[in-house]
Amino acid sequence: MQYVGLDKQIRKNNFNSLLLLIAFPALLLAMTYLLIYFTREEHHEDPHTLFFRVMPFVLAATGIWFLIAWTGHAAFIRMATGSKPLDRKENKRVYNLVENLCISQGMTMPKIYIIEDDSLNAFASGIDHRTYSISLSRGIINKLDDEELEGVIAHELTHIKNRDVRLLIVSIIFVGIFAFLAEVVFRSLRHAGSGKRSSKNGKGSGAIILIAIVVTAVAYFISILLRFGISRKREYLADAGAAEITKKPYALANALRKISNDPLIEAVESRDVAQLFIDNPKPSTHQSASWDNMFATHPPIEKRIDLLEQFV
Repeated sequence: MQYVGLDKQIRKNNFNSLLLLIAFPALLLAMTYLLIYFTREEHHEDPHTLFFRVMPFVLAATGIWFLIAWTGHAAFIRMATGSKPLDRKENKRVYNLVENLCISQGMTMPKIYIIEDDSLNAFASGIDHRTYSISLSRGIINKLDDEELEGVIAHELTHIKNRDVRLLIVSIIFVGIFAFLAEVVFRSLRHAGSGKRSSKNGKGSGAIILIAIVVTAVAYFISILLRFGISRKREYLADAGAAEITKKPYALANALRKISNDPLIEAVESRDVAQLFIDNPKPSTHQSASWDNMFATHPPIEKRIDLLEQFV
């Protein structure tokens, strides 16, 4: 069995992912409209008129947030993972593997970072040729042989080649906006509950905040599902790309098997950043549970290994 129509799959996946990204700002505007509509008695104004008046400010605030996160994403990710630049003199083996794969694909060589952790994991990040990078844990460098490490690097280069990393960073930024809004609304509820108000005003403001919480929570939940839709599909495609580049699908399968035994990078507390990794272990120990699988950013690693072994 051979990988057939990989370029066509990439184009289709990119198109579907673009639709998902368009859904994020659309979801934000829908959330804004619903908040205005359900609280219309408070502002005594036509909700449609108020929505169109507020919409430019919502889009402007979102744009500013997005610009800050877009320009500073590389520094944020390095701080979240504790990654440091890997010097060529320190590890020529890794540099040679990355360089040879990039030459074979006609790609600009990304920057290479190392995470000082004995666990096995890796990820790619960046939005353009100036910021593209691959980060490898100390454990994955030391515990994989050359063929296995080559397969992992090829997997991450495929994410860069397919521009998955740019797409995932955009989705992380948008989900972060909804997470921030959900936190603001939740804190408002706590403040409203602890404040001293008259019974009438207290009931009115409490109802408004309750509506805001429900709307924001639903929007946040949907945004997470959209992000998962982006992440999970692309892991299979990156595995396929790595197998096509190296012609050694068994090597990546062996690497994934070793990674699955110890993938948790303890320094990484942000689940948003963790979704960039080649394997994002779920906090729950019951990994086969349907609820866990629904919220998994990656498909089950066993399924990925089985698919790769079909091509051996």
